[in-house]
Amino acid sequence: MAPTQPPENPADTARSDQGKARAGIQSVEVGFALLDVLAQAPAPLMLRDLASAAGMSAAKAHRYLVSFQRLGLVVQDHSSTRYELGPATLRLGLATLSRLDAVKMARERLPALMAETHHTAALAVWGNHGPTLVHWQETPLAVPVNLRLGDVMPLLSSATGRCFTAFVSHGAGADKARPLIDKELAMARQLGRKDLPSNAAQVQEMVEETRQQGLGRAVNVLLPGISGFCAPVLDADGHLALGVVALGSSATLETDWQGPIAQALRTFSAQLSADLGWRPS
Repeated sequence: MAPTQPPENPADTARSDQGKARAGIQSVEVGFALLDVLAQAPAPLMLRDLASAAGMSAAKAHRYLVSFQRLGLVVQDHSSTRYELGPATLRLGLATLSRLDAVKMARERLPALMAETHHTAALAVWGNHGPTLVHWQETPLAVPVNLRLGDVMPLLSSATGRCFTAFVSHGAGADKARPLIDKELAMARQLGRKDLPSNAAQVQEMVEETRQQGLGRAVNVLLPGISGFCAPVLDADGHLALGVVALGSSATLETDWQGPIAQALRTFSAQLSADLGWRPS
């Protein structure tokens, strides 16, 4: 009579299942490298070039590509023999984009940005009356700033407004921005403000600088002793989804265009834009 096997310990079984889950399926991960190369390529690729970019032999790459073609993930042009992403990847991409929430994604990543910059961070979107703060997160040592959720930021005197003025390039936002800018210009002239644009040419100079630097910046303009940057986050269509703001005391916030705060914001917004589907032309 065969010896009776001891019953399985549920805890051991669970640990074993977790280990298998963590291990994953290596062949899937290897094959994904081909899809990733095609997604990054500006044009369809020959087998040898695709395999080389993915770090595998042509024979190995071909086996994966045969399966990917059956699934509609990859298509091959029979005249040129080049490979391109297939219709199944488009369906997956569109489904993903429809579920993306830019503000939620940004909020989840803000703690890491704040840990890098050591300054207060905020998020703004284009509302009915202009750039509107929808999230605000202060650092423990933050200088008190008289700004709150729901505040609408001026277009010419705030880093947020300057970012939105430069990057809301079309659509309803651009149409609504024009009268707001005209109103602020008139107010700047009335008050004799020398630190603000006072005519259309100066606004255009501000816009060009903001686009060139990839950031809106304001130094002691909106609030005395307070400076900040705002970086644009673009969606898959190239529309401005939101602005990511870092601000703080002018005594401690590095306001150089190439300083660590500016660079951290550029990196943050570029990664978030890429995750939302934006691909620079």
